[in-house]
Formats: sequence, C-alpha cells, structure tokens
Amino acid sequence: MFRELRSEVEDAVEAALSSLDLPTDDLGVEEPPEDVPATLASSVAFRMASEVGAPPPKVAADIAEAIDATPYTYLERAEPQGPYVNFFVSDAYYAETLEAGRDEEYGHLPETGKDVVIEHTSANPTGPVHVGRARNPILGDAIARVLEFAGNDVDRHYYVNDAGRQVAVFTWAYETFDESELPEPERDRSDYDLVRYYRKGNAYLEDADEDEVEAAEAEIAEIMQGLEAGDEETYERVAVVVDQVLGGMRESLERLPAFFDEFIKETKFIRNGDADDVVERLKDSEYAVYEEDAWQLDLSEFGFEKNLVFLRSDGTTLYTTRDLAHHEWKFNNYDEAVTVLGEDHKLQAEQLDAALEILGNDTDQLRQTFYSWVNLPEGGMSTRKGTGVDLDDLLDESVKRAREEVEERLDSRIRDDDLDEEDIERIARQVGIGAVRYDIVSKQPTKGITFEWERALDFEAQSAPYVQYVHARCCGILNEASAAGIEAATEMSLLDTEAEQELLRVIARFPAVVEQAADDLEPHVVATYVREFAETFNTFYRECSVLNADDDDIAAARLGLVEAAQHTVANALYMLGIEAPESM
Repeated sequence: MFRELRSEVEDAVEAALSSLDLPTDDLGVEEPPEDVPATLASSVAFRMASEVGAPPPKVAADIAEAIDATPYTYLERAEPQGPYVNFFVSDAYYAETLEAGRDEEYGHLPETGKDVVIEHTSANPTGPVHVGRARNPILGDAIARVLEFAGNDVDRHYYVNDAGRQVAVFTWAYETFDESELPEPERDRSDYDLVRYYRKGNAYLEDADEDEVEAAEAEIAEIMQGLEAGDEETYERVAVVVDQVLGGMRESLERLPAFFDEFIKETKFIRNGDADDVVERLKDSEYAVYEEDAWQLDLSEFGFEKNLVFLRSDGTTLYTTRDLAHHEWKFNNYDEAVTVLGEDHKLQAEQLDAALEILGNDTDQLRQTFYSWVNLPEGGMSTRKGTGVDLDDLLDESVKRAREEVEERLDSRIRDDDLDEEDIERIARQVGIGAVRYDIVSKQPTKGITFEWERALDFEAQSAPYVQYVHARCCGILNEASAAGIEAATEMSLLDTEAEQELLRVIARFPAVVEQAADDLEPHVVATYVREFAETFNTFYRECSVLNADDDDIAAARLGLVEAAQHTVANALYMLGIEAPESM
C-alpha cells in the first residue's frame, strides 16, 4: 500500500501546488524521521519559499491547506509541521495492508514484461572459489532475486573465461605434470584436484630454467593460437580442464546457494565468428589505431588516457574483444543486461562501455554494479599461490559455529517441540550459511568487508540469526494457534495499539523496498529493511500476546497480523538468498 499511498501523496501535492500557481517539477516527497508520526512528508516548502517570498513554515501551511484528501483511498489528511507537510493514512491503508500481507506472494510487483540477464561470479575456472570473491555470487544472486520479485523475467549467466592465458597455462600444466609430483588435494572434488596442476604450472614458470620456461611458453602460446584458429582438438583439450573445474566450483556456489541458468563460454564468440566481426568493425571505426604491432582504440575522446588493445600482434583477440561480442549477444537477446564486477574491473568496464558505443550499441541496456572485497582477519588470499581461504572453508566453519550456538541454546528454548539430530543439522546449516550471506549482502557493495564470526552469528544483534528467529517465532505462533483452533482474521478495528499499527506500517513499506532495491541494484536495502522489521515485530511480540489475548476476536486479528509478518519476513529473506527456518 505504501507505493499506492506515495502516488496519492505526489498527486495531492502536485494538485495543491498547481492551485497555488507554483512549479510542480520537484515535489520533495520523502519518509519522515522516526519521531514523526506521519507516514510520508514533503519538503517542497523549502524550495517554494523564494518563489513566493515567504518563510518555509508559512508556505508549508498554505500547501497543507490547499490539499484535498477526499478523492484518495489511503491519504486521510495533510498537516504542516514547521517547514514540512506531513501526510497521515486512512484506516483503509492499514486494512488493505493486512489483507495483502496475508497472501504468500506479498511483495511481488506487477510483471514488467522485461527480459533481464544478470551475469555474475564468472570467476576464472582455475580452482575453488575463494573468500575474497565470495561477494560476487552472493551479491549477484540477491540482485537476480530482487529483480524477479520486481516483476522481471531474469536469466542468470556465468561467463566462462575458457580462452585466456590462465586457462592455457592450466591446460598445459594438466597435460605436462604427473599426479605423483603433486601434493594431496585438500578435498575430494574436481576443482581441488585440478588446481594442484595449475599451482604446479605457475611455480614451474617462475622457478624453472630459462630454456625450460621458453619451451613451456611456446606450448602455452600454441594452445591460445589453436583456440583462436578454431581448432576443435584444442577446444576439447581445454574443455577437459575447464568443465571439471567448473563442476567443482558449482558445488561450492550451490551451497550459498547461487544457481545459474547458463554457463556462457567465451570461446562461443570465437567459434561463431562474432569476435572477428567485432574486430573488423572496430578497425573500420574512426577511433582505431595501429601501434606497437597491435590494433587499439584511441579512447581519449571518452576521457581515457590509455588505449584499448583489441587485437594482438599475433592476430589473437583479447578477453575484452570477446566480451564485446558477448555483450552484443546479450543486447540482441535481452531488454537489459546487468553485470556484477569487482572494483578492480571498473576501468575495463568503462572502456568496454565506450567501445560498445563506438560499435553502435544502445548502452542504456547495460547496468553495472561494483563491489569491494571480502577479507578475513587472518589475512590475504591467492588461488594461484595456494595460500587462500576457500569459500567451502568459510561455510564449513560458519555451520560448525552455528551448530555450537544452537546446541548451547537448546535448554533455553521456549517452544516445546523436540529437536532431533536432523533438526539441529538443518538449523545449523540454515543459520551458518545465512549468517555468511547476510553479513556480506547487508553492506553497501562499494564498502570493504572484514568478515567477523562474532558479529555474523550473533542471535541478539543485527545478523541473519536475529531475523531468522523472527520467522521461526511467527511459525511457532501460527502452529500453536492452529492446534488451539484459532483462525486468523482481517479485523483492523481490533488492532489499535501503537505496536500493532507500527508493525502494519512497516509491512506496508515492503513492496516499495523491493522497488527501490531493484531500481538501484542494491539488495542491502532489503537487508536493512528486514532488520528494522525484526525489531518492530519483536516489540509487537513483547507487547501484544496472540495466544493469550483478552478475547478470541483480538487473538484472531493479531494472528492475521502475524501471518502477514511471516510472509513479509520470509519473502525478504528469500530475496537475500537466506533460508527462513520454521523452528530454531
């Protein structure tokens, strides 16, 4: 209802300004501070003061007086408060919020008719996913879920770098070294098995004699040229390594969970001729220059000092060249393309955008979001050196610590349902992995994160377990009410306490939060909301007994509110990729 109320308020302010012969280009509608009882407010009087030659409080009073709330369903009245105009809601606002919230699909926005592809993770297939890169699949998966909730048809893609030097080194190393020369794998899985060859190969290239390195580099170059030439045997050699490693990486990602509709290999755009087409079109552009035996784009008109190389001296394309073909393919198949990238790729992304414009593409179809790294207090990470902390290690440790916390709390549980070993394992997994996801997705993407166990697994603070416990509490109330024969009702007249109405106000905002998160590609907005929601629900829980209400009608009305709360928190957690436990 919040979105509908906002529309009504904007319409009312615009009508009032028009009646006063004032400009309507900036209505200043916003949410007021927490200590203001209104649901919305307008700061438009600040901007109109100079227009009418009166102080803002006088202008606010005139605008409030000019507002007629009678045509509206959810807007009850407008009142001035200093330089602001505050807006208050009708009973219908609360009643329809309660009714809407009782639908399991609450929060879904109307279908947009847009096909959106989101590309995220896309880590090089050279070994297990490590913690430093974990933010990409967590952020990308959450953005995909938010975009779906906002009414879009979303495909999730992983762009596989199977044509670059790293994969060529990996293929050469896999074919060169014997397993007997390698240490034992850290886990019995293909990515952990094969990464040993990659690390061995890199160590060899750093430490071997000059002649041996030269011979190895010749073999590596031959693999890269075979890929560029479309040699089927070379593709098959590389695929042996890439596909095995991807299989293992997918197992890690699915634990988060992060699933993909398609894995798009960059060799696709070499094999189908798209990369060659991009090269020829770039050569024909006015920005093409041939310098240092390579074709480059002079992007100085776009504000870049350094040229963008798109064809090497040996005739091979670069990752960026193939990615240009990849993006044009996305533009041809989707209405919008979203890419999640690490902050170290920002310059390349901006150059890519300029090159796409040179090729004649509508770059408004492309949206990019950047994130900073995740660190552990223990220090740095490097897959190539083999000294990193893998995502699997982080998830295992988080589940282990969550289990310890759950076991410590068993004796203090209020609910009388007995938890067996399977229940404890389930809760530990839901809480442990949820803690990792929430701690990462709840921060603004551009801010660096140092993951800390104590904060992430704190059941009493701003964490996933704190929010998950609210969902479990809702489920407990609903289950006990069902056993007692109490049926939920939608009866607003009985929900008259401040705690009940505040919970309704927060529930009403949920669809608007979905809209904002989707518009800005910022799922942390949902994380902030659901934490505030949990605090509001806990106040309601303390002050408004459901099962021991004064009479059955109040119990039924409050149960309807709990049902709406359960759907709200469950759907918010879903968008963040966090499971909503029914018991904890």
